[in-house]
Amino acid sequence: MSDANFEIFTATVPPLVDAMDALLFLARHLHPPDAADVFESLGAPDEPLRAVRPRLDALPDALEGVRSRLSVAADVTLRCYDQFRAALGQGELVPMLRAIRDLPIAQEALYPLAGAFPFVSTFFLPEAMRDEVSLQERVAVRPVPGETGLFQMGADAARRGGFALYVPEYYTADREWPLVVALHGGSGDGRRFLWSWLRDARASGAILVTPTALDRTWALMGDDPDTPNLARIVERIEAKWRIDPARKLLTGLSDGGTFTYLTGLQAGSPFTHLAPVAASFHPMLTQLADAKRLAGLPIFLTHGSLDWMFPVEVAHTAHAALTAAGARVTFREIEDLSHAYPREINAEILEWMVPGSSVT
Repeated sequence: MSDANFEIFTATVPPLVDAMDALLFLARHLHPPDAADVFESLGAPDEPLRAVRPRLDALPDALEGVRSRLSVAADVTLRCYDQFRAALGQGELVPMLRAIRDLPIAQEALYPLAGAFPFVSTFFLPEAMRDEVSLQERVAVRPVPGETGLFQMGADAARRGGFALYVPEYYTADREWPLVVALHGGSGDGRRFLWSWLRDARASGAILVTPTALDRTWALMGDDPDTPNLARIVERIEAKWRIDPARKLLTGLSDGGTFTYLTGLQAGSPFTHLAPVAASFHPMLTQLADAKRLAGLPIFLTHGSLDWMFPVEVAHTAHAALTAAGARVTFREIEDLSHAYPREINAEILEWMVPGSSVT
């Protein structure tokens, strides 16, 4: 890359990742009564990106791969800001959530550059670990096609029944790796939900799978085609990569968290640990669950005190009922969390499942 082209890169990437990080902060702290205040607290992190965005068009055709990925990431990010400002004017939560729904698409566009550019690589690490030189060196590996990196399985991970897969680029078959299967919320998909977990899976060394439900959301009532589909997905992963049989986590947000209970408490479930987030729960679940499976089952509950969809009392009920049924329950109530995904909890969940994972 010439000095001129490198200067364009260094001028555009920092404001891009700053703008993306600000949207991640917004998504994490989005609470309906406080939405305008949270957005205003960000300042205007999209303005520096808007100012430099035209410079990307000057990158030559020889760098078309870099140019196109940066352009997609920048354009999607800026569109999120435009749509969120418009949604604030409507004063309704659903348009706000829709406005930032495609931020993972910007992350997806940017991620392939991580192997070539350390600054991009650092963005895809947990903030608390970005200064760890040993970690930076460990992740500075190019993916092996068909073996490591990102995969879209089932033609498109956003399609019903498909799934996204991340295998750390530094994966080797000489040891067993923990598996994280993370379930999206209602109307979500695995392609987007992957980015709720990728930073932590990449840093800690976990294979990450994010399936898409076979219907609009998970099978919370009636027939359940999702449970056998999850089992098939796990079998497919285990056939190709070495998975630790004692470290297979099922987690999920909202409807995905509720389905974590429904499928994860069944006899024959392939998962060794459950971690529902912002989930609904009914005490009847413990009566319907397999009693032998519940005995000693590690369950990590996370819920926000500000949750407007499933009030935190639901999680208190779950904690009490599951503990009484014999499960080993860890409960985290997060005071400033509404009905959103708290990425900061991932490291604690991984450490709970795989002690020492945060420093391996």
